[in-house]
Amino acid sequence: MRKLLLFVIVSCALAAAAPAYAYVGPGAGIAFGTGIFFMAAAFFTALAMLAIWPFRFVYLRVRQHQARKRAKVKRVVVLGLDGLDPDLAEKWMGEGRLPTFKKLAQDGEFFRLRTTYPAVSPVAWSSFMTGANPGRHNIFDFLTRDPRTYLPALSSAYIGRPQRVLKLGKYRVPLGRPELRLLRKSKPFWTVLGEHRIFSAVIRVPITFPPEKFNGVLLSGMCVPDLRGSQGTFSFFTTRAATALPTGEGGAGGAETEGGVILPLVKDGDGWRGEIIGPPNSLLEDAAELKIPFTIAPGRKGGASLRLPNETMPLTLGKFSDWVSLQFKASLGFKVNGIARFMLTENNGHIGLYVTPVNLDPSSPIFPISHPATYAAYLAKLIGPYANLGLAEDTWVLNERLLTDSQFLTETYLIHEEREKMFFDALGKTKQGCVVCVFDDTDRIQHMFYRYLVPNHPARRPDDDPAQQNAIFDLYKWSDALLARTLKKLKKGDALIVMSDHGFKSFARGVNLNSWLHQNGYLALKDGARPNGAKWLQDVDWSKTRAYQVGLGGFYLNLAGREAQGIVPPGEDAAALRRELIGNLSSLRDEERGEIGINQVWDAGELYTGPYKQNAPDLIVGYNLGYRAGWDGTTGVITDRVFDDNTKAWSGDHCMDPRKVPGVLFTNWKTERGDPSIMDIAPTILELLGVDAPGYMDGRSLLRKHGPETAE
Repeated sequence: MRKLLLFVIVSCALAAAAPAYAYVGPGAGIAFGTGIFFMAAAFFTALAMLAIWPFRFVYLRVRQHQARKRAKVKRVVVLGLDGLDPDLAEKWMGEGRLPTFKKLAQDGEFFRLRTTYPAVSPVAWSSFMTGANPGRHNIFDFLTRDPRTYLPALSSAYIGRPQRVLKLGKYRVPLGRPELRLLRKSKPFWTVLGEHRIFSAVIRVPITFPPEKFNGVLLSGMCVPDLRGSQGTFSFFTTRAATALPTGEGGAGGAETEGGVILPLVKDGDGWRGEIIGPPNSLLEDAAELKIPFTIAPGRKGGASLRLPNETMPLTLGKFSDWVSLQFKASLGFKVNGIARFMLTENNGHIGLYVTPVNLDPSSPIFPISHPATYAAYLAKLIGPYANLGLAEDTWVLNERLLTDSQFLTETYLIHEEREKMFFDALGKTKQGCVVCVFDDTDRIQHMFYRYLVPNHPARRPDDDPAQQNAIFDLYKWSDALLARTLKKLKKGDALIVMSDHGFKSFARGVNLNSWLHQNGYLALKDGARPNGAKWLQDVDWSKTRAYQVGLGGFYLNLAGREAQGIVPPGEDAAALRRELIGNLSSLRDEERGEIGINQVWDAGELYTGPYKQNAPDLIVGYNLGYRAGWDGTTGVITDRVFDDNTKAWSGDHCMDPRKVPGVLFTNWKTERGDPSIMDIAPTILELLGVDAPGYMDGRSLLRKHGPETAE
């Protein structure tokens, strides 16, 4: 009992002191949570299930038999290629450079797949798995906002601290379980299949953290935090001053930069020393961050030697290490485990050392990242340590130009190789039912390398690597080869679905809606505040503000009775303001470029149906191709410009008019109708496996001729 209590104490101590907004592009930081309470709850639930199992077994066997009699196939395989674009795929298929995709399209089907409003990954993948519009599954963006504080919050998961704490001197002992809650609603199709005793293997589908129980195995995807509780905080150690760094931001004093921290290396004899930052130890009153000291010394042939408390390893210039186990020593002798990769980026009189975000140790994660909890450990035993951070490919370190294009690609394909091993293991072990795996490299590489596809893209720099000119085409070839390997693993009668959640286009210009709202009298600043000030809307005078932007897909009214300092009366006043904003912002022109920046704005109340539609932003924005919510706007900075060039490496995107960025759908079988929606995939899979779609699903099976007339 004492050992269990101490583990609980240490685990709960790792709740972060404040949100970490390390990845505001595609996600925001969340507080660190714990796992022992969830493990205990699972244990006692299992005992209860054993007691009722004989009755449940008979019931499920009957349902399984009925489903199998109606099933059209024994197995459905879903290969998710996040962000694969139909225009690029069609172009390169037409040129004969994607032979496997071309043959699949000829033998089966190829469609543009209608995506969600907005065309944002968490929204689209949630509609994929539930067959429902956002008003039924409650995910409307990467970010939502806390109406009490106006601060951004992760839209998909909540991790809260225990309500009561016992103070014992310098210690803070939790007296209850922390809350770990998935905010996505509605059942995924694999849960429905499980209710008919049909097994599914689900690997890294976004918005599956924390994992739900069902008849199958699942490894969570997007929104799994790192060990610090953020959506990915890298560390970059350097002997250089801030002005000498590629970003020109941060510095050797230990400064925050977007998505990471830049930390000093201090001279220590013939080498240098530093500290890897871990989670806060909130078991203690001061909740100081846990740290691991290390030293780095010159090595042979331009390399270096890295010494950690429990390990010494050689580093080769420009090469990633294997995953390294890191142990952060918490109070009372306990250790919190994580894993990271290291890369020596510079060794020419100055030292540069990149450390990936510290992922959870999948062999013993501090809280559940899989169902059952043992599945994460099984995969670690099978393939070794692996990336499990929700957004594992570190796009921010490339945005900050602290890694080269080539180094980023190496990291991304290392993660892909891990994912592929998981996928083919699931294919080999799942003889009947459903296998779903989502690959993220198709999204991340297009985000970071679209600048090479577009002449004169503002993100292009003189020092960009011409060797990466074909990075996106190479990615599509890589995906074609993955598809070929997948087809070889299929058995006769298997149904294959290859799909993406949205497409991709250039992101050359950012739009700061908060700046537009300020310039047009809808958003006011505090007395004395000026544009280009504080982040997170801290300079806003809410007593005079009627509308504000948080997130990538839409914006909100400052509604009385809903927002803490709301001033817009609900009812007709709010409706009139929505109509006014729609009229003023639809077809908004970028005068500097002579182009339309916003095609259309929609009233969310008219887009969505279902019990959660009131949680949506009030207005959804359809940016024109080439435009997206700008970086300043997403971090709540009101500037003196509405439109601005996007100069970050993150140069491609999809958070645009959903009608302009459909995904792809390939099948190895013939459908009954065209113009499919991403909501149609779930009911189609259910019908293929002999199960009726639940009534809440807005989509309709592609095996039937008539589709729905519903909002997306």
